Amino acid sequence: MKIVIDMSLSPEWVPVLERHGWETLHWSTIGDPRAEDSFIMDWARTNGYIAFTHDLDFGTLLALTGALGPSVIQVRTQDIMPSHLETILVPVLRQYEPLLETGALVTVDEHKSRVRVLPI
Repeated sequence: MKIVIDMSLSPEWVPVLERHGWETLHWSTIGDPRAEDSFIMDWARTNGYIAFTHDLDFGTLLALTGALGPSVIQVRTQDIMPSHLETILVPVLRQYEPLLETGALVTVDEHKSRVRVLPI
């Protein structure tokens, strides 16, 4: 699974996700930090990446367009740092990895996760 991390999340996530076996890039290393969400999503879809974000716009774009991809992992917590979320997020990614690879929106908070298969 390949993951591109949106600007709304810290680059500190890159080594964390790589340690768990996922190829990971932070958007700041490959594109314009001011790029619109739709541009990042197009890049992710074209290059076979899943978007990881704290930004609600990614899910909204999926819903409005009825797109089949890219998959999106969306965290809905106040503390979005790996030191807080790693132990919550990694099991969720492992659980939903097959759906993420085919097209899904996975929303994660401290207490639960939800998956919606694309298109929404």
